[in-house]
Amino acid sequence: MTEMPTPVLPPGEFQRRLLDWFERHGRHDLPWQQERSPYRVWVSEIMLQQTQVATVIPYFERFMSRFPDVAALARAEQDAVLHLWTGLGYYARGRNLHKAARAIIERHGGQLPLELESLSELPGIGRSTAGAIIAQSSGRRAVILDGNVKRSLARLHAVEGWPGRTPVSRRLWALADHYTPDERLVDYTQAMMDFGATLCRRGQPDCVACPFADVCVARGRGEERRFPESKPRKALPTRTTRMLLLQDAEGRVLLEQRPSSGLWGGLWGLPQFDDIETLEAWLDSHVPGAELGRAWSPFSHVFSHFRLEITPQPAHCRAPFAVSESRCWYDPGNPASIGLAAPVKSLLMSSRPLTFQKQGEPP
Repeated sequence: MTEMPTPVLPPGEFQRRLLDWFERHGRHDLPWQQERSPYRVWVSEIMLQQTQVATVIPYFERFMSRFPDVAALARAEQDAVLHLWTGLGYYARGRNLHKAARAIIERHGGQLPLELESLSELPGIGRSTAGAIIAQSSGRRAVILDGNVKRSLARLHAVEGWPGRTPVSRRLWALADHYTPDERLVDYTQAMMDFGATLCRRGQPDCVACPFADVCVARGRGEERRFPESKPRKALPTRTTRMLLLQDAEGRVLLEQRPSSGLWGGLWGLPQFDDIETLEAWLDSHVPGAELGRAWSPFSHVFSHFRLEITPQPAHCRAPFAVSESRCWYDPGNPASIGLAAPVKSLLMSSRPLTFQKQGEPP
């Protein structure tokens, strides 16, 4: 049995303080709170995973305009979904949302199931996200423990250890369950998320305005910034790649679709090569007569587990070059509605014209 840290307050008093604060300072006009439905709540919760509310709002509104219900999302091609996800990051969320929509049509008659077990079986929905969907869309009791709630509970109780470790996570789940009420679940779960996002913030908690300042164990010790403990750091390894900016005579750029899983899964990107020799050999084999230009300055794109150093390599092909199903010619002046990897989108939208200097020419 999980040993729960000593609660700082009885559940009723904890809920009263939190909801009083929420009435005055919480967020009550978010787009997914209007015309609330299980579908809208689900999409918002997926978008909000590891992403701030201010960033999500415009993406959510565009997504709802294009895919107003589960059926519309399930009918869409993955490219259309990822196109609207471009720039939001963590693209597996978009792919899983699309897969889950099709599973809902096939297995649940087009209705999002509102039971914890059934929801958790859908792609991209974990225990906390399932709890938030149930509580926010139906008002039924369900426990949440997203990053904001983890941080708040870890601080309030000075829970030692990184929350990503199983024993620490179990203690936090026990606390979250202990405080979750049987009523007003819509307000309570939103209040818990708002409290962590706007008051008990990661770097600068506003302890003066906190309704729990008098009972917060971390604050009592003067250690509020120590909790929750951070994930043990490892130095990010660096990988390098050459991205081929191959243009045809009309100024279109060659793109290829990445495998459905892995880095930028399912998105369209520039052909990538480990080194210039491999890139040149591919051009010689696939695009005879292509003219290689001067490489652009490298730049870095940081992922959670490594840093990718990208060197854009322009080239021109004058003769027609047929493409397979997994490749396409992309016109930056008349862009297609496809999902693009973030650095590729930046390169294609760059203010720098997609022209090149021949190798050996002065810069």
